[in-house]
Amino acid sequence: SSKQEKATSGLELFVNRQISVITNDGRNLVGILRGFDQCINCILDECHERVFSPTVGVEQVVLGLYIVRGDNISVVGVIDTDLDATIDYAQIKADPLKPVVH
Repeated sequence: SSKQEKATSGLELFVNRQISVITNDGRNLVGILRGFDQCINCILDECHERVFSPTVGVEQVVLGLYIVRGDNISVVGVIDTDLDATIDYAQIKADPLKPVVH
């Protein structure tokens, strides 16, 4: 489809950059985009999940090399690594994202 072609051509700009992926079930995955296919399946290197909680700081769960199915991706964005490095995630408390409802 035309929408899918635009999504894949847009993702080409993100290859080898650190990105954040928000999944349909509300997970926040951060890693370096190494590749993707026509179904928007993404390969993330040095991947970790940022787990938010209202009671404790953000837990960073190391996942390593990780594949995210395209049909489970809601949002993809490039991370400003300089800005991200200044954030103390251990001090951030927040409710986890709710799942996306289609």
